[in-house]
Amino acid sequence: MKVYYVYILKCSDNTYYTGITSNLEERLSQHQTGFHKDSYTYRRRPVELKYYTTFSNSGMAIDFEKKIKKWSKAKKEALINSEYDQLPNLAKKKFK
Repeated sequence: MKVYYVYILKCSDNTYYTGITSNLEERLSQHQTGFHKDSYTYRRRPVELKYYTTFSNSGMAIDFEKKIKKWSKAKKEALINSEYDQLPNLAKKKFK
């Protein structure tokens, strides 16, 4: 059975990056070393893994990643801090 990881990294500029992978250890190494020069995290290294969860279904993992990407920073931090009761009350990310 294949496992998919949805993860949140905290970047050196205090922003968060949310991603999905089937090999978390390898992907974290790629973020840290700047393997992908055009990636969001390349100029924001070092990064720190703050949260991850696993899925056995790729579609569910992709849906969860997309959902988190729309969340506000406060809502992502509530998830990171396991403050699940606060999640429904926190605003979605606002785009300007």
